Amino acid sequence: MRPGGQEPVARIECRSGRRFAWLYRIDLAKPTRPMTLAKEAALDKAMAARQTCGSCGRRYFHCLPLKTLGSCLECHDGTPADPATYTTPPATHTYVLDALRGVRLDTAPPTATVPA
Repeated sequence: MRPGGQEPVARIECRSGRRFAWLYRIDLAKPTRPMTLAKEAALDKAMAARQTCGSCGRRYFHCLPLKTLGSCLECHDGTPADPATYTTPPATHTYVLDALRGVRLDTAPPTATVPA
C-alpha cells in the first residue's frame, strides 16, 4: 500500500523522537504499483550479488556473509551445505560460446558439383 497523496494522521516515535514513522489511513491508501520487468531484473541482479559465492559459483536462497567470510561456509571452513539451500551454477553451453566467438553453426561443408 502507498499513501496516494493523503496527509498523515499520526506520527509514531521511538528512541526519544530521533526515529519516527508517519501513519496513514488504510481505507484511503492506494495499491502499490506493479513491478516492471526492468525493476525485477535489477532486483534479481542485486540479490544474485549477495547470494552467490565467489569461490564455487553457487547461488544460495539466502544472503551470504560475504563481507566477513568472503565466501559460503563450505568454501570457508568446509561445512557441508545442504543441497536444498542452493541452486547449481548455470551450465556453459558450447553452442552459445561458439556463437559468441563468431563460429558459424549453419555452414555446411562445400559439396562437390557433378558436371552434366
